Amino acid sequence: MERRLLGPDLSVSALGLGCMGMSEFYGPRDDSESLTVLARAVDLGIDFFDTADIYGPHHNEELLGRFLREHKPDIRIATKFGIVRKAGSYERTIDNSPDYARRCCEASLSRLGIDLIDLYYVHRIEAGRPIEDVMVALADLVRAGKIGHIGLCEVSAETLRRAHAVHPVTAVQTEYSLWTRDVETEVLPVCRDLGIGFVPYSPLGRGFLTGAFDTGTTFQEGDFRAGLPRFSADNLGHNQALVDIVREKAAERQCTPAQVALAWLLHKGDAIVPIPGTKRIPYLEDNAGAVDLTFDAAEMAAFDAAIARAPVVGERYTAEGMKGVDA
Repeated sequence: MERRLLGPDLSVSALGLGCMGMSEFYGPRDDSESLTVLARAVDLGIDFFDTADIYGPHHNEELLGRFLREHKPDIRIATKFGIVRKAGSYERTIDNSPDYARRCCEASLSRLGIDLIDLYYVHRIEAGRPIEDVMVALADLVRAGKIGHIGLCEVSAETLRRAHAVHPVTAVQTEYSLWTRDVETEVLPVCRDLGIGFVPYSPLGRGFLTGAFDTGTTFQEGDFRAGLPRFSADNLGHNQALVDIVREKAAERQCTPAQVALAWLLHKGDAIVPIPGTKRIPYLEDNAGAVDLTFDAAEMAAFDAAIARAPVVGERYTAEGMKGVDA
């Protein structure tokens, strides 16, 4: 497994593992199967696991804590705070207050059963609260040995620059994929300018880019994609044009659409580390194969040109899901 640097010194596998779906949002959970997937990820050389306190809520960190106790693997843990929600409800508020950050950090350390969080993200940005306030609190946690590195999620370029002036930001995590490319305009250039790593979540478009969905798709109970605008029947039909392009490239390269989508991201920069999530070993193994797929500059340019001819229809979240996204 190839390795990459986030920021100046956080070395991780070129692909991480998003663990959210092991707890909720994508249908029923199966802890036993999830633990098997975590172990297989380590076998494949994936050592960068991504979670958050609200996944479950709390269940995901507790699941990872159980895995860490039983296997004691050498992995890097990224977790997050800042979204407040009740179990069973998607409704949320945002809290970036310094006191809340400190309390959440201690709670995450306890659930994970570790002494230090390798990468601690502000999960969403609280409107009206200066980012400098929470950065000072997080810098104190770094000095106290509670967290190793600071990250920000769904942050604007302006807020990122202000935050980085207080304490170095190691990584930005934002949705980025073949069907969500907003970050290319401002945020990615700032990351490159400041030496900040970039961690794309939902790099497979919540499974859409694998070709697994069409207008007749029926979602399992508890799968939040059923309520997302891009997954409405009308929008899925329109957006199939993008999947068709990915499928054509996969057939040409004798690989899977998922591998094409992930390899495209990996070729967008040496400090980009996608974190595809899965609850199934076959998907995990397929994703890992993306690191072996290479594109030359001409092929990437032609592929990008083809993608540009298939604009995406539909918002990526509902209004509730966009809370805390720093525009």
